Amino acid sequence: MHNDLLRAQPAEPDFVAGARNAIISCLRVQPEEKVTLITDEACLAIGASLAQELDRQAIRYSAFILETLAPRPLTDMPAEVLADMESSEVSIFAVRAQQHELKTRMQMTDVVNRRRMRHGHMVNIDRRIMLEGMRADFNEVDRISTEVWRMASQAKEIHATTPAGSDFTGRFSPSLKWIKTSGIISPNKWGNLPGGETFTAPLCVDGVFVVDGVVGDYLCEKYGDLGPNPLTIRVQDNRLVEVHSNNRALEKEFWDYCHTDENSDRVGEFAIGTNIAVRDVIGNILQDEKIPGIHIAFGNPYGAHTGADWYSATHIDVVGRKFDIWIDNRQIMHAGAFIF
Repeated sequence: MHNDLLRAQPAEPDFVAGARNAIISCLRVQPEEKVTLITDEACLAIGASLAQELDRQAIRYSAFILETLAPRPLTDMPAEVLADMESSEVSIFAVRAQQHELKTRMQMTDVVNRRRMRHGHMVNIDRRIMLEGMRADFNEVDRISTEVWRMASQAKEIHATTPAGSDFTGRFSPSLKWIKTSGIISPNKWGNLPGGETFTAPLCVDGVFVVDGVVGDYLCEKYGDLGPNPLTIRVQDNRLVEVHSNNRALEKEFWDYCHTDENSDRVGEFAIGTNIAVRDVIGNILQDEKIPGIHIAFGNPYGAHTGADWYSATHIDVVGRKFDIWIDNRQIMHAGAFIF
């Protein structure tokens, strides 16, 4: 364990509000509970701020810095981490993503799902997110998320457009559940922090999505904000059929990622972002996917929660800007702002 290494880090006063939101407002850690805190060298200052807040609240925790346990990129989540999670009620993962590590994160969330832990997933958390999305009023985000969840759960169809040229429709099955991850995390579903989305596995998506925001996983850090040079994708019968960009390297890498396995090109997530503290894309998927609007993801449909009966070893999000959204012909968003 590396509690003392984190305690020795200089305090970051600007991170206190976000760390307190994570521990108290979002994860609602109780005095008698134990926390597993996982961080890495890239996120050390943020990991330290979380550890220092746990100390302030006199909460018992075990901290791990990944590079001290195994070389990066990881091939498996270190056994010490997984073993410690078996005795914790809460876990926090504040780590910079590296290529080919998705499997290790799935090993961790398998433990979370099995034990019904409250888990804060802070992949690629950075300073700007700590000062923006993590300072949201999560009670208000939860109120908006609940209303979106209520409408979406009854929806047969959701249609979306953007000024950049997105024009697509999702269709939904009552047998596939909509999940609310507003930042207030329960044992029913672990959540990303900052939170703020409602999502499901769609029955089918068709149309064009112009990605003038970001793409996910490790490609996000590599390519950043795509606003000046968007990626245009076409989906037919819930499968990716075309990808176009003036950035040929991005075009190829995204296409190859979405053809890793037989379901990597299948839309596994259809989500509506609800974090009203997020004003625009910053080039980091952790926060950008929470911007009010729609994002979809190809690959893993989180079947343990949505009820989808298929699987993929990959999952990559795509985010756009300034959406108009209609749920069963009722408009709920105009130019990226909720209107209900």
